[in-house]
Amino acid sequence: MGKYYDILMQDVRMREGLSSCMNCGVCTGVCPSAEFYHYDPRQIVSIVQSRDDEAIEEILRSEALWYCGECMSCRPRCPRGNTPGYVIQALRKLSQSEGFFVESEKGRQQLAIKRVIGGSILGEGFCIYPRLVSPELHPEQGPVWKWILENDRDIYGQFTPVYRTGGEGALRKVDEETMGELHRIFEVSGGKEFFERIEEHSERKAREMGYDGAGDDYFMDVYTSNNGSHTQQ
Repeated sequence: MGKYYDILMQDVRMREGLSSCMNCGVCTGVCPSAEFYHYDPRQIVSIVQSRDDEAIEEILRSEALWYCGECMSCRPRCPRGNTPGYVIQALRKLSQSEGFFVESEKGRQQLAIKRVIGGSILGEGFCIYPRLVSPELHPEQGPVWKWILENDRDIYGQFTPVYRTGGEGALRKVDEETMGELHRIFEVSGGKEFFERIEEHSERKAREMGYDGAGDDYFMDVYTSNNGSHTQQ
């Protein structure tokens, strides 16, 4: 009893985000995600406070853990100064570390986030780089996006003179020395190991689901799957 709670309390976000919750439900009342998804931050915080390992593990394996948009609307509204969004962040980190995230459809999408966002950061030095936003993976961008990518130098060149070249400014090509520093930061801070853990657990789950590893087919599965049960009817 309390194993997961003790691990969670080593996370500074838990110490900052949960101190004196009285379970009033204001966080759920103002939460945008709670309006649309099967999601109740009040209930999640209550379970964490119970220190019940089985109940906490159920959350770590659940879809609900991934519905929070981290908007932090809960933070200024809480009459006790708690931040349920921080609690969710700590729970997500624990779910990723323990490999529980692969047990839910939304959790498995962490692989897509790691490869798309993480790949852009470690490859280009930017969280999102236009050249990496594939039209096939982002149909919400509309048909014009393919044309933009085909003419990106002319289009972005109107806004920044350093697009995909050296120098200073937005969308520049980050120099090798800076990229080396960025990679070292990821390594010493544990980010590299964390990314590797996402890949390892995803590989395991992919094989359990009948895929030949966490390759392109599994990636597209977790990227596009929607069982239709996430939103409130």
